[in-house]
Amino acid sequence: MKRMMIWIILLGGMVQGAFAQNLEIKGMVRDARNKEILEFANVVLQTMDSSFVAGTTTDMKGHFLLNKIKKGSYILSVSSLGFKTEYISLEGLSKNISLGEISLNDDAVSLDGVTVSASAQTSHADKKVVFPSERQMKASGNGMDLLQQMMLPRVQVDLLNSEIKATGNGVVQVRINGVKVEQDEIKALNPSDIIRIEYHDNPGLRYGNADIVLDYIVRRPDTGGSFGLDMAQGINSMWGEHNAWGKINHKNSEWGASYRIGPRDFYGMKRNNEEEFHLANGTTLNRVEIGEPSRARLFMHNLNVNYSYQKPDKYMFNATFRYRNNHQPHWDYQGVLMNKANPEDKVDMIDLSGSAYQAPALDLYYQRDLKHNQTLVFNVVGTYNQTKSTRIYQESKHEQLLTDVNNVVDGDKYSIIGEAIYEKKLTNGNRLSGGLRHNQSFSDNSYINGHNYKTHMEQMESSVYAEFKGKVKKLDYSLGVTVNRSSYSQRGEDADYERYTVSPRLTLFYALPGESSIRLKSTMGNVTPSLGELSAIDQVIDSLQIQRGNPNLKSYMSYYTELNYEFRKGLFYVNALGAYEYQPDAIMDEKYLEGNKIIQTWNNQKNWQRVVASVNLRVGPIKDILQFSVNGGMNHYMSNGNTYTHRYTNWWCDANVSVTWKNWSLMYMLMTNWNWFKGETMSGGENIQGIQLGYRHKDLMIGLRVFNPFTDNYKQETENWNQYASFHRSNYIKESSRLFVATISYNFSFGRKFSAGQKKVNNADNDSGVMSTGK
Repeated sequence: MKRMMIWIILLGGMVQGAFAQNLEIKGMVRDARNKEILEFANVVLQTMDSSFVAGTTTDMKGHFLLNKIKKGSYILSVSSLGFKTEYISLEGLSKNISLGEISLNDDAVSLDGVTVSASAQTSHADKKVVFPSERQMKASGNGMDLLQQMMLPRVQVDLLNSEIKATGNGVVQVRINGVKVEQDEIKALNPSDIIRIEYHDNPGLRYGNADIVLDYIVRRPDTGGSFGLDMAQGINSMWGEHNAWGKINHKNSEWGASYRIGPRDFYGMKRNNEEEFHLANGTTLNRVEIGEPSRARLFMHNLNVNYSYQKPDKYMFNATFRYRNNHQPHWDYQGVLMNKANPEDKVDMIDLSGSAYQAPALDLYYQRDLKHNQTLVFNVVGTYNQTKSTRIYQESKHEQLLTDVNNVVDGDKYSIIGEAIYEKKLTNGNRLSGGLRHNQSFSDNSYINGHNYKTHMEQMESSVYAEFKGKVKKLDYSLGVTVNRSSYSQRGEDADYERYTVSPRLTLFYALPGESSIRLKSTMGNVTPSLGELSAIDQVIDSLQIQRGNPNLKSYMSYYTELNYEFRKGLFYVNALGAYEYQPDAIMDEKYLEGNKIIQTWNNQKNWQRVVASVNLRVGPIKDILQFSVNGGMNHYMSNGNTYTHRYTNWWCDANVSVTWKNWSLMYMLMTNWNWFKGETMSGGENIQGIQLGYRHKDLMIGLRVFNPFTDNYKQETENWNQYASFHRSNYIKESSRLFVATISYNFSFGRKFSAGQKKVNNADNDSGVMSTGK
């Protein structure tokens, strides 16, 4: 009898212990003013240092339930559009808890008698956590549409090119639940599944060279599957963006696949170009290229196949195979070259280019969660890049061939990237992290242009880094340092280099009274030359110019300081930024005379600097119908070369307006040229306008877009200010003006999906390793 009692007590203890590891938190959310229930309120459980644990939304009766919660101390935040966020401290949680009714107070201001409400957003030293509203989700067909509706500062959604961009040529990294993904996978997200977007506008060292990280936190049920389509097809031109995806879950395993194809076929592409040459014999030639409509044809294919296996709170293994294929059989220009001093002196010109690029990659990832809030991550990525390109450039007069250039490039590049990361959560919200990263690549390229050049290059980059994040009262701070070693060698050349650099990083974030804050960020980083710039080969451009690589290039440092101010009050949101960047010994373009030819190349120049000022204003939503944002700013560039000095200032502006009513939505977007100046070259941005009308019925979204409806001369401009060979070039694509596009998005799911773990790092090699040619 005693033995039986002992067994019963032990068994009871085991059962109690087992259930203690899976606690529940439940409650109900109401409007404090009228006691009405609040549907779709966001409920997020975080650790004391604001790390995400679990999240959900309230149901039709205002109830919520969080389960499978471990013992510990947490903060529960409850938010809803137009209400003040409520924070509840759950210190020492050790059993199931019912919070009863949670009342949210209004957070609204009045503007000329119109009541407006604020969006749910919290700001931290390294990121902003933004919760989409029901209105925004209803007006969106996929995750990229939702991002545009949210109108985040410094983020541009370019629907014409189906791309998420950062203002100022910044690098954007996208993730889903912490896992690095491709941008086409963001279009595979059902907006109603997105809980929030973690917008890292000050990413930590473990994110590599990313300027902005967008992490979509989505709901992850346990079993079942989902499938979907997102299609956009030009009506009056061959322009398309088509995506299909699917995911199946069983127990601890998840299988997923997605495919994207982007066809383009235009017959109205042309180039106008004015060049001025000052040759060694004292001759000055001002030549004008008058373009004629030509063909541009491009097919983009992206395939992702993924398998993951996870034991919650223990480990996660993820394997992803990616395949990228860009086939561009035609990128053609033709026209007439005219001597400006003698308009009767003309020659016919053709400039025909074609290329094919493919890059299979295998990404293996393993994450281990250890005791005492510690995590280990290992990641290995192997990539093969194959590039093939051809270019035919000819000048002729009266059917007599005067210039004949035939360039063929065949490149193979192999790379492997390995990384290991350690993270430790400390008391009081402090965090320590460190890691090792190694990138090694081998490139074998063949250049045929009357001569046969072959290059074999090896490039390595290794780094070790550590970062500490802490808090003192209202001041959050982050201190980090990276020690980097970079090396390069090219067979047959004596221009090998090896360099060690130390790059510190500092961030200070201070919360001001009200909902405002100020942040100071200062970074240093090592910049290495590309393999294409290092190639010791010549490429003929036309009858007067040759492009030449420079194996003597050296890596250089980049110093960046940024001051950011943020203010939020109900309807209004303001984000102001000022930044300064300094790059001594920067690699920039240059040209010089060699006999009767002009050589285009790259060199380590004196320095390059830029000053940036920008302001983002967002207003709304008004009556849950209207929201708009305006972004504007100035870029001032100072380019100091070994033989030149240039100054350039660019003013730019973006705008977005969103209107929703019942199941209808209307969106207007404007992007003006953000121009980039470095060396002696100004690269112009795109000037795009778009209008989109959409209608939603359950999980089906149909719409109609029109791009550049008010112009018939869409173009991009490029300038070079060299003393020997300057140019002003305009590229046109007629089909990009008044382009009508029909869209449809549909998501289908069954059962419940498995909740995959959070992958903490990403690595990729997108450098083909070859030198490009052409104008």
